[in-house]
Amino acid sequence: MSRIAILGAGIGGVPMAFEMKELARKGDEVIVVSDSPTFHFVPSNPWVAVNWRRPKDIKVELAPIFRKKGIEFIQKAAARVEPEANRVVLADGSSVDYDYLVIATGPRSAFDEVPGLGPDGFTESVVHVDEADAAAAKWDAFVADPGPIIMGAVQGASCYGPAYEFALIVETELRKRKIRDRVPMTFVTAEPYVGHLGLGGVGDTKGMFESVFRDRHIKWITNARVNRVEPGKMYVTVVDDEGNDRDHHELPFKYSMMIPAFTGIDAVRDIKGLVNPRGLVIVDNHQRNPTFKNIYSVGACIAIPPVEKTPLPVGAPKTGYMIESMVAATARNIRAELDGHEPDNEGTWVALCLADLGDTGIAFLADPQIPPRNITWSSQGKWVHLAKIAFEKYFLRKLRKGVSEPFYERWMLKKMGLSRLKKHTERL
Repeated sequence: MSRIAILGAGIGGVPMAFEMKELARKGDEVIVVSDSPTFHFVPSNPWVAVNWRRPKDIKVELAPIFRKKGIEFIQKAAARVEPEANRVVLADGSSVDYDYLVIATGPRSAFDEVPGLGPDGFTESVVHVDEADAAAAKWDAFVADPGPIIMGAVQGASCYGPAYEFALIVETELRKRKIRDRVPMTFVTAEPYVGHLGLGGVGDTKGMFESVFRDRHIKWITNARVNRVEPGKMYVTVVDDEGNDRDHHELPFKYSMMIPAFTGIDAVRDIKGLVNPRGLVIVDNHQRNPTFKNIYSVGACIAIPPVEKTPLPVGAPKTGYMIESMVAATARNIRAELDGHEPDNEGTWVALCLADLGDTGIAFLADPQIPPRNITWSSQGKWVHLAKIAFEKYFLRKLRKGVSEPFYERWMLKKMGLSRLKKHTERL
């Protein structure tokens, strides 16, 4: 019998554990290692940062759910993966041996790459629920004494949706409070144009976001390299299409939320053959590492190339539907190996996103994620805002019940299709 360890219990790790437990043989062990006792629903983090949600609303205790499923749960931080020894060393000095390892940790936020960036500096973040909660405390102080806001994503970022969502959620909240007129807003991004999203745009996302920003009086600066952040001031260089410095800005702010670039977590960084220079896990088409063939990886911690060359580094996102397909392929490939066969399942790298914009939203589908595409679709309307709420409620309800397939986006496409989903949410 085999020991299958899953490192991480987030949007990739929890579904991975459920699916692997279903596909494993009787007697195989499925073990989850996480530094947190709870799962948190990452897509809701922008809502947490403006107090539209509290952390407890989007957190789920993991131990009872895993216990019910017969999945061993070790709530400890990982210190180091030792591939040659088939072992994960934990922070307390203990270790977990494995026959197969699935790395599903998510990434490390590289705030250190820009001086003054991040919660330990002078900007907020919505990458993690705890960071979003800290941002909410700063938000309360800000609305009592408002001023300029800067939001966006720095060079090398690969997660742009939350930056756009947060900007428009904030704008909506300011209008509700009737203080929007006191808050100049600027969106700063390394993307070559707004709506690029790390995907080269999807349909008319460029036109959609430009239109929304104009309608809501949000200025934007693209091809922007954030050099450093100081209290109340962000220093930004704008580059031209060749990447040469073109302009410089000193932007004042009273509140700022910037998405950082990502690296791999410390437990896997610098392991030759396992990760790329940024510490992200190298995988083949079957989610398996080419060097250590009993190690798989899913989610935002894997290395995938940018969609296209841009003047500043712009990474490709890993959206929920894509992660779900990685999980399904990985579980089936490990089962194939357990049965003595070579892996042959591949994930469907489709980018599907519902971006909430406070009181409306933008949805897009890119199939495949990297152009040229078979399907390029985008749509805008209140139905997206409602669908995002339904997405959250469905996922968390299923997870709290320990349902084995809490994959809303897969269900959304399979059961309803996009046109039926739009009509359904418009009736809510």
